[in-house]
Order: sequence, then structure tokens, then C-alpha cells
Amino acid sequence: MAEGFQVIARRWRPQQFDEMVGQEHIVRTLKNAIESGRIGHAYLFVGPRGTGKTTTARIFAKALNCTNGPSVCPPEDDPICQAIVNGSCPDVTEIDAATNRSVDDAKQIREECYYPPMQCRYKIYIIDEVHQLSKDAFNALLKVIEEPPEFVKFIFATTESDKVLDTITSRCQRFEFQPIPEEKIAARLRQITENDGVQADHDALIAIARLANGGMRDSQSILDQVISFCGKKITERDVSDIYGLASKQEIEELAAAMARADYAEVIAFADKFVAEGRDLLRVLAHTQARIREALLDSIRGNGKSSLLGTAMRTEQLLRMLDALNSGEGGVKFGLSERANFEVTLLKAVEQSRTRAIDSLIKEISALADSVPVGESKKK
Repeated sequence: MAEGFQVIARRWRPQQFDEMVGQEHIVRTLKNAIESGRIGHAYLFVGPRGTGKTTTARIFAKALNCTNGPSVCPPEDDPICQAIVNGSCPDVTEIDAATNRSVDDAKQIREECYYPPMQCRYKIYIIDEVHQLSKDAFNALLKVIEEPPEFVKFIFATTESDKVLDTITSRCQRFEFQPIPEEKIAARLRQITENDGVQADHDALIAIARLANGGMRDSQSILDQVISFCGKKITERDVSDIYGLASKQEIEELAAAMARADYAEVIAFADKFVAEGRDLLRVLAHTQARIREALLDSIRGNGKSSLLGTAMRTEQLLRMLDALNSGEGGVKFGLSERANFEVTLLKAVEQSRTRAIDSLIKEISALADSVPVGESKKK
């Protein structure tokens, strides 16, 4: 193993607010709070994994506690900032609620709160996965969260906000971290690969970003694995082979076959995916994404879209997408993944061919009203 090797997710972890990707609304709010001096005493960071909750908490802690701060751009060479990054700052405590969830752990935090900070301006507690605290632990923290000493700040992070007690949530400023768009993830991965001397196709980076499902950390972990497999040159085919993905072109061709109701071609694609060991659930998810693109295009295009190669109405695309969504559970949990995958695709095609009776009546009525016949004929 190489000496001093660090995974990409650690080497490229943002150290400044301006390095955060995809959370501009949160960065702007926190920077404005620091500049205006309107700093709250408790924050709740909510969002999917790998979207920057803990990273933002650390940057915020550095911004509040840096030597000449608070500052929206804490200097990297500041001893306090370095101590926070290294985890050696006595006044910034990171706690994993998954392993420190008991009422005794909460009581210890409550007791420590009333001791003033040793080195910094604020004593900051960053509690990750806070939803895993027991109910008694939450209750033990209620009072100190509501009225902490002026030098104490709490930053809670969670992926499951519905499990956090309302009495805790109501005492915090809540920030919603959004899944990061694929293009933004791919752009950051491009920056990483160019810096590390790795050649990567754009489609390969998009495939990795799609796999990450909105999480920057996940995308960087995937990129690490792909580099280990491929070396200094990465293609979309490499990513597909490692993770069992269908290529972008294959997904587009499958969606086109479904749009023109070519049942034989749809089954041929299903056979191909099985033979090549593709992940059928991911193929289904990516096909849904393609159909959704066509649906949005039809909404913007006054009710019709030719994005799939065949002109389709909004109603048809809605029915197709609904059928794909309904079949997802069968593919994931059914007895035969292949059979359920094929049935789901064929049902989606069949549903897109049907018409709602009310819309059909409206069309017939409109046609009847437009026929230029005499009054006696109409009667």
C-alpha cells in the first residue's frame, strides 16, 4: 500500500464555504449570518447522505472560531482551524449519535456545556446522525438546547429528520441539504481526474454521478474504485461493467423501442441486459429517468414530445411512467427479477397505448362540433 495514500473523498473534502457544491442556498445563508452577527445557538442539517452536512458543520465551526473571526473565509494556516480539521480542538466536539445515544451520554454533554471554552470563542457540539439518540437522551438535552450558555453552539446532522423529536426541531434553525445534480457532480469529478492525471470520458463521469444518486461523497468513493480497476483511463463501458449498468445509448434505444411499441425489441433488450449481467433495477430506474425527460419535454411543448423518436402525448408518457413506477417493487422484491422486469416494461408500453375515456369523449365532441353540416343534419 502506498505511503500516505488518502482516498479521494478525504483529499477533496471542502475546506471553505466557496468549495461546497450544490448547496449554494445554505452557504449563502450561513455566510450572511456570520457577516451580520445573527448566529443562532442550534442548527439542524437535514438531507441525504454524502451531500455535505458534516463538512458544512466543520467549515461553520472554523468560521466561528478562527483567530480573527468570525470570518466567512477562515485561513487554512490558522492553528485553531487546523486543530478543528485534525479533530484535536478541545472546544469543537464531534459526536456520533449512533454509538453515543444513551441518556448518560446526553447528560455528559449537558454538564460539559457550562464549562467555558479553553481556546476558542465558542464551544461547538457537532452531533451526527442525531435521529439515533434515544427519547430519554433527547429529553435530557431539551433545556440546554433551548437556553444554552452564550458560548455554546449545537449543530445537528441527520438523514432522517422525521425521527427527530419536534421539541428538538422547534429549537433549531433547519437547513435542507438537497441531492446534488448529476452535472455538478460530474464537473467536480472532472476537476479531480484532471488534477490526478486520469483520462475520463464525460459519459463515464455522468454514469458515476448517476450511480451516486445525488451524493458527492458516494461519487468520489465510486471514482476511487473505478480508478483502481481501470488505471489512468476510464470509459463509460468500464463503469458499466463494474457496476452492471446499461449505457446511456442503450437506455435511449430501449425507451425509443417502448415509445414505438416494438415489443420484440423491448424483450431483446431485456435478454441482452440479463446476458451481460446488468443490474435490472438500475436499468429500470434509468429508463424512468429517460421517460421523465420526455414527459417534461411534452409539458414544455404544448402536450407532445418527440424526444423518444416517436411523437407522444403527455397523457401517454404519464401512463408509461406510472407503470414503470408501479413495477419497481416487483423487480426489487419479486420471485423472478427477470420476469417482473419484462412484465413491467411491456405493461408500460401497453399503458401508453390506452386512452382515458374522458379525454376521448372530449376529442370526439370537439370533432363533432367542427363538422360543417346543417342544423337539420346535426339534429
